[in-house]
Amino acid sequence: MDGFVRVPVREQDAKVRATNFKEVCLGYNKEEAESEATRCLNCKNPKCVEGCPVSIDIPAFIQQVKEGDVAGAYQTISKSSALPAVCGRVCPQESQCEGKCVRGIKGDAVSIGKLERYVADTAREMGIVPEGAKEKKNKKVAVIGSGPSGLTCAGDLAKMGYDVTIFEALHEAGGVLVYGIPEFRLPKDAVVKKEIENVKALGVKLETDVVIGKSVTIDDLMKKEGFEAVFIGSGAGLPRFMNIPGEQAMGVFSANEYLTRSNLMKAFDENSTTPIMRAKKCVVVGGGNVAMDAARTALRLGAEVHVVYRRGEEELPARKEEVHHAKEEGIIFDLLTNPVEIHEDENGWVKSITCIRMELGEPDESGRRSPVEIPGSEFDIECDAVIMSLGTSPNPLISSTTEGLDVNRRKCIVATEETGQTSKEGVFAGGDAVTGAATVILAMGAGKAAAKGIDEYLSNK
Repeated sequence: MDGFVRVPVREQDAKVRATNFKEVCLGYNKEEAESEATRCLNCKNPKCVEGCPVSIDIPAFIQQVKEGDVAGAYQTISKSSALPAVCGRVCPQESQCEGKCVRGIKGDAVSIGKLERYVADTAREMGIVPEGAKEKKNKKVAVIGSGPSGLTCAGDLAKMGYDVTIFEALHEAGGVLVYGIPEFRLPKDAVVKKEIENVKALGVKLETDVVIGKSVTIDDLMKKEGFEAVFIGSGAGLPRFMNIPGEQAMGVFSANEYLTRSNLMKAFDENSTTPIMRAKKCVVVGGGNVAMDAARTALRLGAEVHVVYRRGEEELPARKEEVHHAKEEGIIFDLLTNPVEIHEDENGWVKSITCIRMELGEPDESGRRSPVEIPGSEFDIECDAVIMSLGTSPNPLISSTTEGLDVNRRKCIVATEETGQTSKEGVFAGGDAVTGAATVILAMGAGKAAAKGIDEYLSNK
């Protein structure tokens, strides 16, 4: 194999994996990883690092993989990332680090994500953990939310020596990593829980079942509990709907609810105490990664699945890898199609959905061509379940119970990109709570920036 082609990664066969919740991608073994690592050119001006939201020293860790030094490679990655096993699986590398790789100009980019995953998984098997702080600081910081931004911020602050406590509203830590991303993309026990244990090993304390704004307020944490700074990384868990007729019918889910019940409550297990509906024919509305996750989950629960999206394939916001896997597994894509009404049977359950054909017109504000309805092109799809995957917005509970905390018209917390500083002194924010729904790695980048901002704030206080 020449240097222009990446080492292929092993995967479960599509027909087999469509019937189970085991991880699709099997990752590299030692020989494959070291072979792929030799493709890195060790650029003097590595563009891949510029493309990484948490600025991992990518050439350095790949060189260590090349030399068989997995422990060294893990510590190199851990200096910048608290969740390498997660990022190696769910980051959109093709548009970030790998998208900047010079190898990709005349061939395949180096498979940076798969190498990161190999390092993290191998280090976990070897019992290697990230290095903690050498000296402790007698200052308390509260982190709200144990998703990617919260875990990153907490981990970085702990490495600086701060006394950090994470407050999580749910009964289990991990945020979107446990409730949003399915087991077949991100194993919970083998990967997510181990990554959280590594953060706790740095000295971070974790309290679950604490709803900030109800159990306790941010003002209470700062005035009564002695926390000198607070980071809000509470995510964006409030689902959006289309507000079309029939959306109240039984059998209509938000992707958020559907995935949370499956991923966090294990509703896909027949012995679950909170089983989820096993649809015969399911329509998923939306074209992002969450839509692909919902569609592939419904498929594994026995449904024929149609993804309905109002733009074309080129405009699908989901990762190409996820779309490719969905197609391999047998999911049907009804593109340039938009729902206009959901119909219910005499018992109030979904029986069909009316859609209209679309065509692409002029570009909208984001630069994407706007979809326009084709009059008279309506048609029905018979189905017994509809999953709406139209994005999410932040829950307003925290902002509405915190004095002096500014939000924008989308109810997102206003914070600076450089440090995460909000309008309230000592309170920082980042991730989906600030940007609205985005990627895991962008949330991690925001958590990292906020940790640095908090350190500067407390150092100068």
